[in-house]
Amino acid sequence: MQKKLLGVAFAMTALVSIFGAAQAQDAKTIGVSIPAATHGWTSGVIYHAERIAKQLMERHPGLTVVVKTSADPSSQANAVQDLATQGIDALVILPTDPDPLVNAIRQIKDSGKFVALVDRAPSVNDNSVRDLYVAGNNPALGEVAGKYIAENTPDAEVVVIRGMPIPIDQQRQDGFDKGIAGSNVKVLDRQFGNWNRDDAFKVMQDYLTKYPKIDVVWCQDDDMAVGVLQAIEQAGRTDIQYIIGGAGSKDMIKKVMDGDKMVPVNVLYPPSMVGTAMELTAAAIYDAVPVHGTYTLDATLITPENAKNYYFPDSPF
Repeated sequence: MQKKLLGVAFAMTALVSIFGAAQAQDAKTIGVSIPAATHGWTSGVIYHAERIAKQLMERHPGLTVVVKTSADPSSQANAVQDLATQGIDALVILPTDPDPLVNAIRQIKDSGKFVALVDRAPSVNDNSVRDLYVAGNNPALGEVAGKYIAENTPDAEVVVIRGMPIPIDQQRQDGFDKGIAGSNVKVLDRQFGNWNRDDAFKVMQDYLTKYPKIDVVWCQDDDMAVGVLQAIEQAGRTDIQYIIGGAGSKDMIKKVMDGDKMVPVNVLYPPSMVGTAMELTAAAIYDAVPVHGTYTLDATLITPENAKNYYFPDSPF
């Protein structure tokens, strides 16, 4: 009997050792580097990064996900270096500004780690910098908005509030021009609102002073849409039929869900794309799923019929 018990104990010890070794082999770390919450969209990025990090660690008991936020390229480069010293197996990064961070990102890639780049691509966006690129469709964001205006208010006089003078903004603007091409839609003015509600408020005040009649406002970002609506309400203008923003903030989606005539639709540019990149990265390092390449998310037109699918009431954005 004693020999049998000793044999069982030995077998159990061996099994525990094997199980512990398997757990050690499954222990991995994903570093996530994202911008600080400088405006609504980036606060949504943080929310979804933390949400998906929790889900992934529950799904993979050996996984640690470290999320770091940075206010500018310099502090983000330091954050990436700090993650590297923690022995990460993969990096998911949404750059504050991509080009100044190319070298920091490439160093991680050159060390043999999996790199997923999100949203903002550097001038050199190839396999030397990343394994995976996940982004929204910037040209389509503008085109979907333009087509909606052309189809629903074909003779509209429109004012445009652009983002910032960077490539993403130009892609959206080019898409919008494509969307209204061939229609009678007339663009009265285009000014930069810097993807900021206060700046957009001032731009809209200027438009309301300059133009006695405006049918539609297109602004590239839902933060700016908040400023636009405030300016219209403050001025007491009733000629403006509706506005179209972009990104899919919870406040704008709720307005669409509720049938708000001033916000009949929205165009999706989801801050949750960082979560998509994190999910794909985990699949790559745990299951050897071939996720290398470029994943471009749809710029979905959000309507009262589908709005509930994109509504995250607990998100700050």
